[in-house]
Amino acid sequence: MSGGTGHLPYSMRDVDGGGAYNNAKFRHRSRLKMATQALFTNSSKYQCGKFTVGKFLSLLMVSGIIYLLVHKSSDGFVSGELHDKVENRHTKKGSPKIRTFWRKPPRLPPQLPPNEIYKNNSLLLQSPQSEWTSRQKKVKEAFEHAWSGYRNYAMGYDELMPLSRRGVDGLGGLGATVVDSLDTAIIMGSDDVVSEASKWIEDNLMKKLSEKGQVNLFETTIRVLGGLLSAYHLSGGDKARGADSGVPVTSKRANPERLLEVSKDLADRLLLAFTSSPTAIPLSDVVLRDRTAHAAPDGLSSTSEATTLQLEYSYLSTISGDPKYDLEAMKVLEHMRKLPTVEGLVPIYINPSSGQFSGENIRLGSRGDSYYEYLLKVWVQQEKYRNTSLKYLFEMYTEAMRGVKHLLVRKTIPNGLVFVGELPYGRNSGFSPKMDHLVCFLPGTLALGATKGITKKNALENHLLTAEDIENLQLAEDLAKTCVEMYFVTSTGLAPEIAYFHIEGNSEGGPDGGNKSSQYINDIIIKPLDRHNLLRPETVESLFVLYRITEDPKYREWGWQIFQAFEKYTKVDSGGYTSLDDVTSLPPPRRDKMETFFLGETLKYLYLLFGESNILPLDKYVFNTEAHPLPIIESAEQISQSV
Repeated sequence: MSGGTGHLPYSMRDVDGGGAYNNAKFRHRSRLKMATQALFTNSSKYQCGKFTVGKFLSLLMVSGIIYLLVHKSSDGFVSGELHDKVENRHTKKGSPKIRTFWRKPPRLPPQLPPNEIYKNNSLLLQSPQSEWTSRQKKVKEAFEHAWSGYRNYAMGYDELMPLSRRGVDGLGGLGATVVDSLDTAIIMGSDDVVSEASKWIEDNLMKKLSEKGQVNLFETTIRVLGGLLSAYHLSGGDKARGADSGVPVTSKRANPERLLEVSKDLADRLLLAFTSSPTAIPLSDVVLRDRTAHAAPDGLSSTSEATTLQLEYSYLSTISGDPKYDLEAMKVLEHMRKLPTVEGLVPIYINPSSGQFSGENIRLGSRGDSYYEYLLKVWVQQEKYRNTSLKYLFEMYTEAMRGVKHLLVRKTIPNGLVFVGELPYGRNSGFSPKMDHLVCFLPGTLALGATKGITKKNALENHLLTAEDIENLQLAEDLAKTCVEMYFVTSTGLAPEIAYFHIEGNSEGGPDGGNKSSQYINDIIIKPLDRHNLLRPETVESLFVLYRITEDPKYREWGWQIFQAFEKYTKVDSGGYTSLDDVTSLPPPRRDKMETFFLGETLKYLYLLFGESNILPLDKYVFNTEAHPLPIIESAEQISQSV
């Protein structure tokens, strides 16, 4: 692959080899050598001359220094819990200060060392599963705490405002948190939540569909319809495809027949966005009670929103036996294949009136992200048609990823973090070193595209990976590290909504993340308006997928550190978790909102990351962009026979 003007293609760039760790190790060895020489000198004098109290004390002091140096260099990294204990012990009033003279202050939050340490650290590789089971239980407790706040103060509303302890409708008033949370509760075995959520849906949701007004097609499809369909499957409604989930059957289960009934009613109303449009591109908004649809005020649709609907409608056709849902949704992707692209990349706006792109802004962040995700995932979902009628989707995905590597991937200075930037005015204008947290979905998507859900080890043993697959998997791992460093570079250990990166020849400047001990403090820029954290899932989503595929324990460790930061700074005692206004300051100012995706995605992915890999295996399930797992389906013929 040839490089673009002024930069090398991704495959030709250096990968960070852990230089900071090697330099630190060299410094420890140098100090140890000096101390040993001093000890040898003193020993020689002792043999040649008279032994005195002063010499004895000198020998004792040198021995102590050697012990401290050896102890420090052999410890490796210190876990987050141990850092907190050390910090608390030495900051108590009146506590002795002598030990603090000998050790560096702990990181806030602690940052894991480079990848090389993981490969050589047998303690990490031998971490007992019981420890991860315990950590998984803590995620379940966090989910139940989040639900308790919602249930007590906002039941039936779309979202909880945990600080003011009330509910708010920002997604059309369909109780989005209830539906988004149900399959998470089923997966975790949270019986009480399953019972409460499913009862509310059975008693209220159908009525709300007939009474409520305007909703966004995309948000309602991925959160509400996706949540209903996933819960239907996990509750045993889809018997033909339900044997592979690995999710334990609990005593509390939702009523799958009712879930399917509500799903069809909702989808029938949402389908007006497709059938009312003059082109294959659906209108952005639907008025549920009137069964009407209209475009956004500016007449445009987000490219990601129009193209991130197919998994849900295809699966609904599968379980209902009615092909109309799949036919309407797939018209969008069939239309997209006819439009011009920039090396597979597309602008973030599209006009449903003309069916053409609007503007030249190209990015994998907001309004662009899940278009690329669904090119792959729709292809993955329809297993029987991967090499026939849907082959074009994987070809479009492959071309787009080549375009990403050629046009959007860069490395930071001074430390070489790999990131994905933007082309705000098209390929012939300036490159922007800006990356939304939303882009952190990409490592997981790249890994899934490389191995199709099986482990890297199995794929290599069976010679299933091409050179391009291996390159994409390496890019996935490099981008995941960058996404994690966006967390660890801040004072709170939580990522901002948007980051900018310092690159050669770009004058972009601004404040850092606040964690002055981070190796990447000069690589990552966080501007004042971008410092908020909305409890987003994209990074932990990619950690989950990469752990499943690479089986590298560092992804679990990173996920655990992120979870601890959520617990420390966003948990609200009265119930729920809150967003933050500024992740770079301590204590961080809070923003009074708990997004539905915290329960539907963030905590679900963390729970699965710490669990066994036979739960919702990636070669049997595909997760929609709201983390609702749907089974991979084999053929339309099987669909009709199993209904």
